[in-house]
Amino acid sequence: MNPLTAGVTRANEGLDGISWNILGQTYVPKTLTEESFSWHATLPPGTFVPPHIHTTQDEFIYMLEGRLDLLVDGKESFATAGDLIKLPRNIPHGLFNKGDSTVKCLFWVSPTARLYDLFWGLHSMAEQKPADVVALSAKHEVDFLPPPPDAG
Repeated sequence: MNPLTAGVTRANEGLDGISWNILGQTYVPKTLTEESFSWHATLPPGTFVPPHIHTTQDEFIYMLEGRLDLLVDGKESFATAGDLIKLPRNIPHGLFNKGDSTVKCLFWVSPTARLYDLFWGLHSMAEQKPADVVALSAKHEVDFLPPPPDAG
């Protein structure tokens, strides 16, 4: 991994022109170092990130547009534009766009660990079948839990 370089990453740009499709959402990586990885995410209505645990990373989400419903450590909550979501390592969490509007937010994790590689692997799957997503994620230090019954 390269060290952080100074400068501006423009709104519609990502690292090396990368844009990933992850579980029906669009992720555009913005920074990547050994210590930190960030990406802009667009979550269409009805999409979600099933409950999971990062065993080696703290995760943060800064909300830009829309509303995310959250399940964090078994408790329901929500976040809207301007809110910061803090998800310490080993705390189970799931993210759900249950509304009619697209959610836009900036995610970052520290340290990067294997998440960047996981996103490439998920994006490269011909079909993102749940069992395959769970198996690949486990190999990259992200452990998925069963989704709640009303997730979708």
